[in-house]
Amino acid sequence: MDLDVFVSAHRAEWDRLDALLSRRRSLSGAEADELVTLYQRAATHLSLIQSSAPDPQLTGRLSRLVARARGAVTGTRRASWRDVTRFLTQGFPAAVYRARHWWVPTALLSTATAVLLGWWIGTHPEVQAAIAAPGELRSLTRPGGEYETYYSSHPAAAFAAQVWTNNAEAAAMCLVLGVFLGLPVLWILFENMLNLGVGIGLMSSAGRLDTFLGLVLPHGLLELTAVFVAAGTGLKLGWTVIDPGPRSRRTALAEEGRAALGMAIGLALVLFVSGAIEGFVTPSGLPTWARIGIGIVAELAFLTYVYVLGGRAARSGETGDVSVAERSATLPTAA
Repeated sequence: MDLDVFVSAHRAEWDRLDALLSRRRSLSGAEADELVTLYQRAATHLSLIQSSAPDPQLTGRLSRLVARARGAVTGTRRASWRDVTRFLTQGFPAAVYRARHWWVPTALLSTATAVLLGWWIGTHPEVQAAIAAPGELRSLTRPGGEYETYYSSHPAAAFAAQVWTNNAEAAAMCLVLGVFLGLPVLWILFENMLNLGVGIGLMSSAGRLDTFLGLVLPHGLLELTAVFVAAGTGLKLGWTVIDPGPRSRRTALAEEGRAALGMAIGLALVLFVSGAIEGFVTPSGLPTWARIGIGIVAELAFLTYVYVLGGRAARSGETGDVSVAERSATLPTAA
């Protein structure tokens, strides 16, 4: 393509489109039809230039012109309650369901790691001695010790808000840092499982594992599931960098990244529920069986939500990404 000839042939059309877009008054019917036609032509011209004779300055000018024209033709779309409902009933659960092959193995391996660390710490006094002095360990594990008073050391509402903030931040870090080949996600997971393993090991060595589980399970089932979902999604995003599949790497990362961003919002809501349980149920005077029962009900409700609503939405084509109409246009790629 001779770029100079091409620009000379179509400059008048681009200038006319720019003039129509700059009009402050309403366009007449004929002008509106002309705007649509010129917009379609400019989009075609932009595609031809990008594929045949890329010129940064000209591409930038036409990209801005086409973007303005697209906004004028399609109008500005505002979010509505229908979008929120679609996200909660289709987008978020479908994204979690589609990532199940990543977060379910992550959950199983992480839980096994925490149990093994707990067994190792609980059966090796020398490891316990390396963690803290004997007096500090007794202060942690005795009845009424720090492990028990931790959940009632602050007002329930403030404690729930603090827990929610910390967990939502950890989940968001897993989702965002996954793009670095998933390596930071593995470290965040290990830190969480190490903390859990230390608690299991120290309390089991003191003969109070049942007390520890009675304090952790009510909120921990849902909380850890949310962390595992975030970690699995982060690892999936990291693998997309390595193997984007039939899509271009840029397109694949954009699609998976948008889905991960939506998942961060959804998981923040899930962690809000687990934080409320940790703040109000875990330190309550309810019997242990009742507190654990509430945690199990919350966990089963989330899994049902994901596998029923999410599975149905995923099978109908929902991916958790924004709708097709709101995505940027992409050029076809060779197989």
